[in-house]
This record gives sequence, C-alpha cells and structure tokens, in this order.
Amino acid sequence: MPKVQDAPQDREGSWLKKLGPGLITGAADDDPSGIATYSQAGAQFGFNMLWTVLFTYPLMVGIQMVSARIGRVSGHGLATNIRRHYPAWLLYGVVGLLLVANTVNIAADISAMGEALKLIVGGPAQIYAVAFGVVSLLLQVFVPYRRYVRMLKWLTLSLLAYVATALVVRVPWAQVLMRALVPHLSWKPAYLTTVVAVFGTTISPYLFFWQASQEVEEQLADPRSQALISAPRQAGANLRRIKIDTCIGMGFSNLVAFFIILTTAVTLNRHGVIDIQTSAQAATALRPIAGEFAFMMFSAGIIGTGLLAIPVLAGSSAYAMAGAFKWKNSLERLPMHAKRFYGIIVVSTLIGIALGFTAIDPIKALYWSAVINGVISVPIMVVMMLMAVRPEIMGQFVISTRLKRLGWLATVMMAAAVLAMLLSL
Repeated sequence: MPKVQDAPQDREGSWLKKLGPGLITGAADDDPSGIATYSQAGAQFGFNMLWTVLFTYPLMVGIQMVSARIGRVSGHGLATNIRRHYPAWLLYGVVGLLLVANTVNIAADISAMGEALKLIVGGPAQIYAVAFGVVSLLLQVFVPYRRYVRMLKWLTLSLLAYVATALVVRVPWAQVLMRALVPHLSWKPAYLTTVVAVFGTTISPYLFFWQASQEVEEQLADPRSQALISAPRQAGANLRRIKIDTCIGMGFSNLVAFFIILTTAVTLNRHGVIDIQTSAQAATALRPIAGEFAFMMFSAGIIGTGLLAIPVLAGSSAYAMAGAFKWKNSLERLPMHAKRFYGIIVVSTLIGIALGFTAIDPIKALYWSAVINGVISVPIMVVMMLMAVRPEIMGQFVISTRLKRLGWLATVMMAAAVLAMLLSL
C-alpha cells in the first residue's frame, strides 16, 4: 500500500488560516431570522436573556464538533452516513423536513435583506430582495469553491456591526455581568417560549449538515487529503484544527448574539419597545433611540449576514438531498458535472425569492420553520451521537467520553426545549 503523504493542512501553521467550516457555520447561525429572535429576546426581557447565549455555547461546540468529525473522519456528509446505516424512512423524513424549513428560512432572510436596504437607501424592498437572492445564487453556482469560501470568511466580519452597535450606547456593565452569569428565570409562557426560540435558533439542523459537508469539501479540495478513517496519519492536526475552528466559530456566533440581545435590551427594552417581530423592525426601532450610526450598523449587518446565511441554507439542503439519493455533489464540481446538486440550490433559492411575492405571512412562516427545525433537530442529534461512536463509521476515531457527554447534554437540552415548545402550542 503506497505511503499516504501528509496533506498541507495537516502541517502546523497559522491557526488563522485553518479557520473555515466552523467559522462560517457559526457566523451563518446569526442570520436575519436569528437577529430577529435575539432582538425580540432583548426587547421583551432585557438583560434576563443574556444567560441563554453563555449556556448554549458549550452545547453548540459539542454538537457541531461531532458533526465536523463525522464528516472529516468518514469522508461523507451526514445524509450519506444516515442512508448507509439507518432506515430509509428516517433519512427521507429528516431530509424532507430540512428542505422545507431551509426554503422558508431562505425566504425570510431574503425578505429581511430587502427591507434592510430599503431602510438605508429607500426604494422597493421586493426588488432589492430579488437582487440579493439572484446575486447569492450566481455566486454559489459560478464561483469556484476555494474562492467562494474566502468570500464567506470575509463576510463573517459583517457580524462585527452588532458589536460596534453595542459600543455606541451606554451599557450598565455591572448589571449585564450579573444577569449573564446569574440567570433570572421565569416560568411564564412568553419567557419559556423565547428561551426555546433562542435554543432553536442557535442549534439548527442545517448547521449540522453544512459543517459535516464542508469538512468533506475541505478534504476533496486537497488531492493529498483523505478521509481520516483511511489516513490516520492526517488525524492529529486535522482534529486539532476542527476543535479550534469550531470553538472560535461558535464563540463568534454567540458573541454576536450576546451583543444583539444587549443592544436591544439597553435601548428598546428600556424605552418600552418590546414587540419586535423582524430584524428590520429592530433596526427601525433602534434609530430614534440609539442614533443614526447604530441604525446604519444594525441594518448593514442584516444584509451581510443574509449574504452569508443563504448559501449555507441552500447548500445544506443540496448536500442533504445529494447524500440521500446518491447524487454527485460538491461545490468544487462544475454545475454541468453535478446538475441535481446545483439544481437543489437553484430551486431552493428561487422558491425563497418567490415566497416574498405571495400572501404568506413571513412571521408565521418563520415560526413554523423554527418549529420544524426544533422537532427534527432532536432525532438528527440522536443519530449523530450514535454514529459518532460506531467503529464502522469512525474507525479508531470514535469520540471521546468528554465529547460524548457534551453532545448528549446538548441533545437532552434540545429535546427538553422542543417538549416545552410543543406544550406551549
């Protein structure tokens, strides 16, 4: 058997260059829909929701690290592994619901971007939404993977707008620290529903599918890389990279979420503005309270995060469908060589654009998308945890006891959140 040469990413170097799937996944979690959820949490409950972001961080790290390791070790995405090792009804049920939830989310994000640009420059929001959707679609289809990933990495900087926004308003940091570290809990239905919404926003199925598939893409992009189950010599540096990448990516995601809740708490909540349903509403309400700069930064961030999230949502749907039906799939491939894979990306995005011209209430659609995401998260997380300890999938790289405990804790907490949500319906 020929000697397997170490891949370039296995060599030690700048850890900044190794950030990729985890960073992009974490940043995409703060999409316009997520911004709306965090804004509502801050506006309605002030600093009392800050603890949720700290609490979900280790849970996010644990479950996303599991998904990343499954992809990098096995050389296959989650859907392919589910197809190979689990019943067909589970595969098709999960993938079908994921496709519906992602498409509705795409529609909500595209509409939010159009509304945000309208707030900044005026004009027709729907036309802007169409333009954003088409631009995102063209970039996904025609820009090679390596260049496109670099673009997505730069787009993550748009999330810093929410950190900057918080820095231009007066913040009682002692009170913030107290509320963040010592939760002020309530058993009121509205409070519990918002906690569930924050959990469902931070731990979403499309993130699992995306990060696992991106680890496969990273491997395929380098001809000297192999799945770790076949090339254990490449494991050490790759698993370290996954850990660093995921910890920083999820940390970045939760830092931004923290500052969105903080900004809306210190401005909107303190001025009696507590009913925020969309990210654009949050930006509009912020303007007379926090000033023009905060308004502009908040609105611009919505556009940047939307451009980052749409390809992740559409891409995760395409990877899931391709894995379920044995289609050729990779953003490295030309569209003509993976027609059905790119077809899912095109159809999902176009339907998302079209939904903006229908009578469907985007708020209700987004709510039911969150419900679907919450429900399907639990079986996917259970299956992921079971896969991560199976030697036929992971070889010698089954997850450690510590990661196993963290992953199962995330699964149990998500199941509890879904149960609470269903009971509150």
